[in-house]
Amino acid sequence: MWAIAMKELRQIRRDHRLLGLMVAMPLLMLVVFGYAASFDVTSIKTLAVGPGAEQVAGRLPDTFDLVGTRADGGRDAAVDALRRGEAAVAVVAGAQGAPPQLLLDGSQLFAARSALQSIGQAATAGGAGSAPVVAPEVLFNPGLETSTIMVPGLMGIVLVFVGVLMTSLGVVRERQAGTLEQLAVMPFRPRQVIAGKILPYLGIAVFDMTVIVLVGLTLFDVPFRGSVLTFALAAALFLLVTLGLGVLISTVSENQGQAVMLALMTLLPQVLLSGLLFPIEAMAAGVRWIAYLLPLSYFIQIARGVLIRGTPLDALWLPIGMLAALGVAVFGLSVLRFRRDLAPTGRPSRPRGTRHGSAAEATP
Repeated sequence: MWAIAMKELRQIRRDHRLLGLMVAMPLLMLVVFGYAASFDVTSIKTLAVGPGAEQVAGRLPDTFDLVGTRADGGRDAAVDALRRGEAAVAVVAGAQGAPPQLLLDGSQLFAARSALQSIGQAATAGGAGSAPVVAPEVLFNPGLETSTIMVPGLMGIVLVFVGVLMTSLGVVRERQAGTLEQLAVMPFRPRQVIAGKILPYLGIAVFDMTVIVLVGLTLFDVPFRGSVLTFALAAALFLLVTLGLGVLISTVSENQGQAVMLALMTLLPQVLLSGLLFPIEAMAAGVRWIAYLLPLSYFIQIARGVLIRGTPLDALWLPIGMLAALGVAVFGLSVLRFRRDLAPTGRPSRPRGTRHGSAAEATP
């Protein structure tokens, strides 16, 4: 038993990638949970609409951060601004003598709950007469239902799981079985091999996406107020990134164990730092920048905007553009890495550990 344990320890020590992952994974989980696990939104983006709305917004608690003002316009302009994601709260100044209105974007669940809590605490501390609004109104998700917010994010989680984990295992399986060398001697280009490997997973991901959308609409009463084409475009770009990331992981993994560990290391930050479980605004600045590099952050932003608020395409140019840029970058790296596994002359590269003049090299 002791000899077997020592043998296993030597194998782990020689596998530097697996050893590094075993050490890095706990540290990553600790850092991510320590700095990202927070539901407290301390800065709520607020928009003032109408003459005098800026003064009304100034009477709100300090958690309301005024990010813009519009002297003209009324309730319709405020609702349109919230639909386009310009702010989480809109203060609308009424006509002369009419009380102002406070509109909350219910699709931004954590910000809306923090806004209601801040208003309630201010009214309790200073008396009912100190509240600058009669009653806040929650739009798009009036009941502040958690399922309405979670289901669009879970759609992205499913795509990440299928795209990253399943694709990486599928390509690594070729290397372990020795069939990657067979593909190398065939008249295929690296991009053709990659496309052929990911097409089945693309079909599975599209099927899973369709099923989840239908279940979310029927079982959890999630609305679909936006354009189907806009959502399909975002899903296609997101799939491009996730599938490319799976291929990239497979090119740097020697076996399926390494591929699983690397896939989990990419899945964990996307689940915790994308805004699915914790609001990005509540994260520490040291880890918040990571969220802006994750494709799931932009897909969740698009999915919630299209499904819940009905956000138009022109208001989503930034997250859609980021998904396109990430897709090009990840797939470009995947092709470059994959070329190292296929010899440039179309012949298989020399197996690792094979020396010149060996019997394997002399075999015709």
